[in-house]
Amino acid sequence: MDKIGVGIVGAGTGGWASISHVPVLQALPDYELRAISTSRAETAAAASEQYGVGAAYAAYRDLIAHPGVDLVVVAVKVPLHHEVITAALDAGKMVYSEWPLARNLAEAADLAERAERAGVRTVIGLQGRCAPEVRYARDLIGQGYIGSVLGTTMVGSAMAWGDKVALRGNAYWFDRDNGATPLTSAAMHALDALHATLGDFSSLTAHLMSSRTEAAVVEDGGVVPFTVPDQIAVAGTLVGDVAASVFYRGGASRGDNFHWEINGADGDLVLSSPAWGNMQVAELTLAGGRGDDSGVAALAVPEHYTAELPGTLSRQASGVAALYTQFAADLRDGTDSTPGFAHALTRHQEIDAVERASRTGERQELPLSR
Repeated sequence: MDKIGVGIVGAGTGGWASISHVPVLQALPDYELRAISTSRAETAAAASEQYGVGAAYAAYRDLIAHPGVDLVVVAVKVPLHHEVITAALDAGKMVYSEWPLARNLAEAADLAERAERAGVRTVIGLQGRCAPEVRYARDLIGQGYIGSVLGTTMVGSAMAWGDKVALRGNAYWFDRDNGATPLTSAAMHALDALHATLGDFSSLTAHLMSSRTEAAVVEDGGVVPFTVPDQIAVAGTLVGDVAASVFYRGGASRGDNFHWEINGADGDLVLSSPAWGNMQVAELTLAGGRGDDSGVAALAVPEHYTAELPGTLSRQASGVAALYTQFAADLRDGTDSTPGFAHALTRHQEIDAVERASRTGERQELPLSR
């Protein structure tokens, strides 16, 4: 298979793409970074020099038109996703979009339909499911390590969405109309990993609360209105009659920022991270106990769960690398195992169900897993 030519929209130095996508594409043999775009000519030139990429544009449409770009990576702010992705799909290009796919369910449904109509491959950046600890936990459950699964409890911190934000450019997180909220971002990254391990919700109830009214902007000393719910409680039943409870909070805790228990008839598994609650970047530890064990003990993840990934990558980049590796294998083998826009639509439907459950106080029934 020839190298897959990649162009990144939103490739400014110091941003998410620069610490995740760029080092991954430079390390993986199946890909070649051939073009980048940023919002201004001077930042595009700076990124071009830093990454060693000759084709640099201030207009994303010029990147999409580049004949060497097979896969367009969309790493811009969520409100811009629909516009950029639509242009890429209209040009017949494959698309890797950061999560969330769109600001709301209507936009996500439109993009999923456009992708299906265009007949092109897509990837959605829900890489928490690819974490070696998550994959090993899923396999242990399948092997009967904890017996039949009884229930699961997850508590996490969104890290962002506390009482302050460092940069004015990130203030858009605090406006719920922009679609980048504790629920749609950090909580759904974690929920997707939970669902990949244990299955989707068949029904749920939820309560969303807004405990803050404004956030301080450290960069300029100003404040921004805080209109996103920053306390998220979801409880329900997973397919297969497994009880599930998930709580996510805005900001960070002085205690554990991520703790996920999976309880079975014969044992227990615990995934945790003291420093991060966001599954995009969390340094996870996996522990387990069963039978006559009085507690849980650390479980070493076998090397084959990381064997295909370059060992030089940071944790932020390793999950992204796992998605890229899986996608290259799909293209090579004609398989379809990488989550794409159809999968992203199911997650946006779940977000809609959570918001509706909180708004109405009524239990929501969800479709079975795809």
